[in-house]
Amino acid sequence: MDFSLLGPVTVTAGPQAAPVELPLGPAKRRSVLAMLLLRPNATVSVEQLISSLWEDEPPAHARTVIQGHVSRLRAALAEGGAEDHGVELATHSSAYLLRIPESLIDTQRFDQLTAQASPESAPGEAVQLLRQALGLWRGPALTGTVASPPFAAAAHALEERRLSAVEALARAHEGLGEYEEAVRALHPAAVANPLREGLIAALMLALYRSGRQSDAIAWFHRTRQLLDDDLGVDPGQRLSAAYQEILRAAPAADGPRGGAEAAGQQPGGAGQPGAQPAAATPQQPLSAAASAPVPELLPRPPAGFHGRGAELAELTRLTLGSAEPAAGGSGGYPQAGGIALLTGPAGVGKTGLAVHWGHVHAAAFPDGRLFADLRGFSGGEAVLPAEVLREFLLALGTPAEQIPTSSEAAAALYRSLAARRRLLVVLDNAGSSAQVRPLLPGGPHSATLVTSRSRLDGLIATDAARPVRLHALGTEDGVGLLGALLGPARVAEDPEAARELVALCDGLPLALRAASAQLMARPRWRLARLATALRDERRRLALLSAEDTGVAAALRNSVARLSADDAQLLRALGAGFAREVNTAEAAALSGADPELIQDSLERLAEMHLLDEEATNRYVMSDLVKLFAQGDGSDRDSPGEASGGAAGGSPGGSSGGSPGGPSQGA
Repeated sequence: MDFSLLGPVTVTAGPQAAPVELPLGPAKRRSVLAMLLLRPNATVSVEQLISSLWEDEPPAHARTVIQGHVSRLRAALAEGGAEDHGVELATHSSAYLLRIPESLIDTQRFDQLTAQASPESAPGEAVQLLRQALGLWRGPALTGTVASPPFAAAAHALEERRLSAVEALARAHEGLGEYEEAVRALHPAAVANPLREGLIAALMLALYRSGRQSDAIAWFHRTRQLLDDDLGVDPGQRLSAAYQEILRAAPAADGPRGGAEAAGQQPGGAGQPGAQPAAATPQQPLSAAASAPVPELLPRPPAGFHGRGAELAELTRLTLGSAEPAAGGSGGYPQAGGIALLTGPAGVGKTGLAVHWGHVHAAAFPDGRLFADLRGFSGGEAVLPAEVLREFLLALGTPAEQIPTSSEAAAALYRSLAARRRLLVVLDNAGSSAQVRPLLPGGPHSATLVTSRSRLDGLIATDAARPVRLHALGTEDGVGLLGALLGPARVAEDPEAARELVALCDGLPLALRAASAQLMARPRWRLARLATALRDERRRLALLSAEDTGVAAALRNSVARLSADDAQLLRALGAGFAREVNTAEAAALSGADPELIQDSLERLAEMHLLDEEATNRYVMSDLVKLFAQGDGSDRDSPGEASGGAAGGSPGGSSGGSPGGPSQGA
């Protein structure tokens, strides 16, 4: 059985020699299957499917239509022997889950093959792997699905991965001295993407090295004119660097050049023994080939960072492929790449973890580290992507007068500048997937860390972001964080009280840091005295605040993103006696329709104000419950929220101590 997204959306079954295509029906049914295949072995809510299938206002019976498509897909898959292949289309409450071995999906096989290819260190093997990967494509990705923004974005993301593989194949051919083969790989992609500067630069150099200098220069002038006409910008750094290399180097010999001769070619020193090629590679970053600035926008490392070993290792695996440096890579690290999505409730330490990881692995990103607080959950207006693009372009050396005024053109310029650099991009406190997408760097060598209180399912579906969920700290790690902040001796004086403090703070790093601030301001207090004070639920949120930051301020910013109905449900759940509820119990507490309550519970879980610990079993933490009990109906008066527990910090940030990121952000 084979599921295809890299071209028309199809499912084939039967003998390998004569596979039969299963009847999938109309475009909307194929689109349901495609969305499930884009998120294999993960739930996709009915709301997500509705928003993907209907670009305009969906019909009143949209849910029934979805149910009908799913029912017919089940029948078609069963007819193809899905059960024998370990494929099951299951229903989970108001969501669907396609259980499937990922090897049956062509997008997953494509990703595995490209990840195994190492064009620089093993070019011969890389040529075979990349040709096999590109051979999986049978046309434009997701052909046959509905023409809606989610599917357009998903198709664009897949096409970006294909073009990255084409460029990698060309680098592998060049590593073997096969410059004409590199030209053949790049030329069709360059014709189809005339404004993709990194691709054009690679084609120019391949043409020059195969002895076609005039063709290479013609491509530069053609692209320069297109950039000016369509975007109003000059050529970017990589395109200009390739042009200058061709102009400075000795005239190319007639006919193709061999690998040994090419290896000795560099600007101003053609054929010198031992010379290195001037073109940037992942092992020789662009900043080494041309004097480009190396931005360092990361905030200072969070003080007293403790624990999170498993999450740090997972970030390293997702973005660097290994927790250990590998010989031969830039900074000794393997190739970077990918998007890691750090999600979790307010105060769990997403920002601190991302910034700490970025500083630890700074050597893996020799071309710079970019950081932006998108303020998606900061109580004010979220930052527009255009504002961040301007800051990033300035940091990457673009003169202010050359930054395009159009957001689309600025994003294109940013992607072209990042295409062959090894950058770390940290996009903190994102409010939505749409806010993040224009800020994702182009090329396969940069890694992106996104933090958000929302799950950002759209970013997972369309851009292959890999989620890393952060939970509250366990008792030992929580006590360790207290020790790192207060000093181990003070914690050792009263270990039982330290463990109680961790429990009273729900294991949230932000709450533990606020508690530590109270104790550091009162050096004569023992930990037990603060624990006694925190047992009073009426004072707990007030005590877990420090100037403009604290748990209440962070939760207020999350609740501000809710609809009036969802906020009302949160208050009803906070007023209830149970810490754990199901849909029926929540409906009884709020007096609302159970079907509407299910969607509302899902939205609260998506914002990490509830945890769905089992199917239809939702749990609310003690601190969220205390906040919800005091969150009055006047949601425009944050100073009155949670009974005044904000400690005089309306609109406070969810970040950590002033001047830098906190492990509690």
